Amino acid sequence: MVAQPAAEHPTNGLDETVHQRHRLGILTIAAEANRAEFGYLRAALDLTPGNLSRHLTVLEEAGLVDVEKGYEGRRPRTWVRITRLGRSALAAELDVLAALVRQHALVARRAQAAKRAAGPDAPGQTDAPGQTDAPGQTDAAGEADIPGGTAQRAGDRPAPDEGAARPGDEQ
Repeated sequence: MVAQPAAEHPTNGLDETVHQRHRLGILTIAAEANRAEFGYLRAALDLTPGNLSRHLTVLEEAGLVDVEKGYEGRRPRTWVRITRLGRSALAAELDVLAALVRQHALVARRAQAAKRAAGPDAPGQTDAPGQTDAPGQTDAAGEADIPGGTAQRAGDRPAPDEGAARPGDEQ
């Protein structure tokens, strides 16, 4: 299979303002409700008030949300509403993510078909899931080969307290 030119790859359609995980969370929560309260967003997204405020500022400056301050009884409140532009940006982001998932599924199906066509004695083919003959191959369960010769699924990874490196850890 020939790789797509960079300009055509689905990831090039991701909007950095929307794609950042906390801002994507704000937009999805706001899209599900008439309005979302600051405290709810902070708790749901596990953010500090300062971090949430900064993300809301970015989204508000981009015209993706409206922030409304007021009172509920005597208590000050901040509510967030998604704008029409925000709904459009969220829909576009979800379309790009769906295209990326579809492309990955297609590539995975082609790889599995090629593997089946190669036969049981081809490198990377084994009878036992989790074992491979060649680096970079996948096993019979479709799991990727990792250094050390065994495959891991998300649920098979060691817990962080078992010394496993986490994303972003320095090597």
